[in-house]
Amino acid sequence: MSALIGPLSGALVAGGIYYGFSNLIQTRTEQHIRDLHALSTRLVDSPNVVLAPPSAAMRVKPHPFTNELKYRWNREIAALFLGFQNLDRSAVRWGRSLLYGPEPEGTVGGASAGGRGTTEAIKETVKETVKEVTGSS
Repeated sequence: MSALIGPLSGALVAGGIYYGFSNLIQTRTEQHIRDLHALSTRLVDSPNVVLAPPSAAMRVKPHPFTNELKYRWNREIAALFLGFQNLDRSAVRWGRSLLYGPEPEGTVGGASAGGRGTTEAIKETVKETVKEVTGSS
């Protein structure tokens, strides 16, 4: 008899634990279903107009002075970089003239250009670039 009481009491305890957990899971699942139904009903039946403050994009006002200041700053920095680029080119040209002698008119780097000189073409390109960067006519 004692050989049967141990396994039977263990099975009874295990069954009780199983029933307890199963019942707990079932009641929680039913509660979640009711909560989800209530929330979905609130979502569907809510009014379309929501009284909210204006968005951040609508609250930002344009600042013309700041924009003008940024534009002029960027224009000056671009002109400064263009000046350094031209300074670099003239330094290279000066170094070549020291090493290899003066360049003939209308040549760049010893290569002759037919018709209009390449130096003038570069100057025109630089002038056009400066006009584009500074926005002046």
